[in-house]
Amino acid sequence: MSLPPGPRQPPLAQSLEWTLRPERFMERCRRRYGDTFTVRLGPGGRLTKPIVFLADPVDVKALFTAGPEVAPVGEARQSLAPMFGPRSVLIVDGSQHLRERRLMLPPFHGERMAAYEELISGIAERELETWPKGTPFALQPRMQAITLEVILRAVFGLDAAARRAELRDRIEQLLGIVANPLSELLIGLPDKIGPINLRAGFERTLAQADATLVGEIERRRADPGLAERQDILSLLLQARDEQGEAIGTGELRDQLVTLLLAGHETTATTLAWTFDYLLRRADVLERLAAECAQGNGATSYADAVLNEVLRLRPPLPITDRTLATPLEIAGRSLPAGTVVAPCIFLLHRRPDLYPEPDLFRPERFLERSPETYSWIPFGGGVRRCLGASFATFEMKIVLRTLLTRVRLRGVSRRPERIRRRAIVLAPGHGTRAVLTHRVPASS
Repeated sequence: MSLPPGPRQPPLAQSLEWTLRPERFMERCRRRYGDTFTVRLGPGGRLTKPIVFLADPVDVKALFTAGPEVAPVGEARQSLAPMFGPRSVLIVDGSQHLRERRLMLPPFHGERMAAYEELISGIAERELETWPKGTPFALQPRMQAITLEVILRAVFGLDAAARRAELRDRIEQLLGIVANPLSELLIGLPDKIGPINLRAGFERTLAQADATLVGEIERRRADPGLAERQDILSLLLQARDEQGEAIGTGELRDQLVTLLLAGHETTATTLAWTFDYLLRRADVLERLAAECAQGNGATSYADAVLNEVLRLRPPLPITDRTLATPLEIAGRSLPAGTVVAPCIFLLHRRPDLYPEPDLFRPERFLERSPETYSWIPFGGGVRRCLGASFATFEMKIVLRTLLTRVRLRGVSRRPERIRRRAIVLAPGHGTRAVLTHRVPASS
């Protein structure tokens, strides 16, 4: 058994390039080593993590279909526990993971999800009223404001403005730390070096956010009108597993933080990337705006646009598993304990799957649907993102609202460069735009 070859720079040098120039790092590795290669991330020594990257759909399928007894997320994600919580659906495996998914999935599908349409549209409309006219501004933070408000209202069900403002403030402080590009490096370091606690600021901010969040959970649990509420927090409080047990406060806290940190930033980033492409492609923008203006519920072109954006700019460049037993992949028997990472970014840019892969061409998704393991912006297998349908639904509503109410033009014809916001790959300058005019609501 042996790992595939990969770059030979010291692990710290690889980590810095992965953190600061991830696009260049991934593409350089594929040019040199092919679709399967090993990178070593960490400061060096015992703290270094060898990770095998995969960029062939055949290999991705082999991993995703291996089952949690062979390819769980394993110990590799335990470093995320201080942030997401030890019971987060992102971290747990096996029967516990299946239980969490079964409890959490129903509120994100079907009629319950559709009930949030008016709420999301109203949030987007109120936000765009604050946008300056005729002055360049960054769309990324505006999209973050929308998606955070959606979480506060649709997920947490916060109707009272004061409580919403308190939790928003706590969340924004936490996100400010999490979004630091160096956060991923700190995750791999010990909590303390001598007397210095490297995570003191994060732990303090997280504790403040937790106190506010747990207080809201307990307040909602005691609400006599809980059964009539339709927000996701209230629905989860009423959910029961197969043994009839409810979700505990600590467990629910972990799932809500996961929805917040994993869902808010990724959705806002995808919307920002969408406008980066739309504002440089007048033909696509015009066709999408025309579909939105029809008002008949048609979304086929919006789906194609979002699929193409998620192909070219997946917010997360990789997903991961840790082998519990040896597994044959790419002609090699990888040993147990190996961290294996399907590389979403590279997989989506294979010319055999997507001709002229660097071109933004939404029509390719109208011509044919992608193969199951060749388009994986939401991961795959039993761990596919449970909020994928809600995120797509939300993005289409936001796009429809904005494109029917405002007209924007780009500040630059040059595409945005990638900037890391923790584990998310975001537009370097936040997608700068100018609002040229507003369209009256009655139009």
